[in-house]
Amino acid sequence: MKISSLFKIEKKPKRGLLAMEWVAMGYLLITLLLLFFTYTKVHNPQSMLVGRLQIAAMTIALWGVYRMIPCRLTMFFRVLGQMALLSWWYPDTYEFNRMFPNLDHLFAGWEQQLFGYQPALLFSQAWSHPLWSELMDLGYAAYYPMIAAVAFFYFLFRYEQFHRVVFIIMTSFFLYYLIYIFVPVTGPQYYYLAVGLDQIAQGVFPNVHDYFATHQEALVSPGWKDGVFYQMVASAHEAGERPTAAFPSSHVGISTMLMLMAWASRSRRLFYGLLPLYILLCLSTVYIRAHYAIDIFGGWVSALVFYYGLKWIYGHTGK
Repeated sequence: MKISSLFKIEKKPKRGLLAMEWVAMGYLLITLLLLFFTYTKVHNPQSMLVGRLQIAAMTIALWGVYRMIPCRLTMFFRVLGQMALLSWWYPDTYEFNRMFPNLDHLFAGWEQQLFGYQPALLFSQAWSHPLWSELMDLGYAAYYPMIAAVAFFYFLFRYEQFHRVVFIIMTSFFLYYLIYIFVPVTGPQYYYLAVGLDQIAQGVFPNVHDYFATHQEALVSPGWKDGVFYQMVASAHEAGERPTAAFPSSHVGISTMLMLMAWASRSRRLFYGLLPLYILLCLSTVYIRAHYAIDIFGGWVSALVFYYGLKWIYGHTGK
């Protein structure tokens, strides 16, 4: 893509909201209704309401800028604005799901029945070398760069498919967020600390009920604490992680869809360049105790359902 093409005025600019923006506004409306029904139970209803109003205003403002200057650059900022808000929407799920009884005891129990042990407990102990630790944290830290790499590639080299790609990515995120609201599973890093590692090692998984409604403490991530990528992951968790979003793993689900998009782009450099990071990412989710192993399986299955389902939906309604 030539730089000049970013500023070239489009002959047929898109008039209304993009498909991904309609999805974002749909999710906003669904959670707004949920907020009204639970207004007296959530902890920060005013800030949640104001945040939604600000997002709606931002969406309209970016649409207005594009309508005044309809070019690829202003289109890029419309998409970037919505994708950047994913970091705001994620912790918002915790404000809802902590009102529901926790389900970790069920998932940890199913994990034990399936494997006979807890992979999240033993993986990092069996592979504790600093090099292995850094590779795992590198994979986990590569999540958002992988999203950016695929989205940028399509924007620069496959622009005719760009809107479909970002629609699938964004809609998938919101589908995962809806699951996280109504399926409150925190993952090993929170549940193991809440009940004690001794009980976990003995295969005892008590029901903690509404414990996480008032507790957000997590286990210290295993691995080489002086590692560069370890510190990156630890800082990211400290800034935005909440006891939510364990099943299915959106890290695995979204990254699997990214690999499908990379393959569909017919750029083997993109696909094989991301492949090692993808493998490390899938392993790392269990290694750092963010997920149970069954969350990974859930991520793979949901990725296939979301990717092909949303691709079909966009083909029939998004153009």
